Amino acid sequence: MEFSLDELEQSLLKQSKEYTKSKGFGLNKNETVLNAVIAGLARNAGEKGKPYCPCRVLTGNEEEDNKNVCPCVFHLDEIKQDGHCKCQLFFKT
Repeated sequence: MEFSLDELEQSLLKQSKEYTKSKGFGLNKNETVLNAVIAGLARNAGEKGKPYCPCRVLTGNEEEDNKNVCPCVFHLDEIKQDGHCKCQLFFKT
């Protein structure tokens, strides 16, 4: 089943909202940044097959790159240390 980019963006935004509720943190309140990150995730999902974090460089090594699928393996430590993940999608509340 093919999704249009808008449908994919809406799906990723919904998943992100549900995820933040389950983890007790929130999404970026700046809608411009939020929409840009979601668009980047959707673009990566469409072009590369997975919603890789748009703020991270892929190596071409599938095992390493899978660490960058949103929510990436780094986001919890980044939120704890910096108050937000590198992409600025997820924020400590």
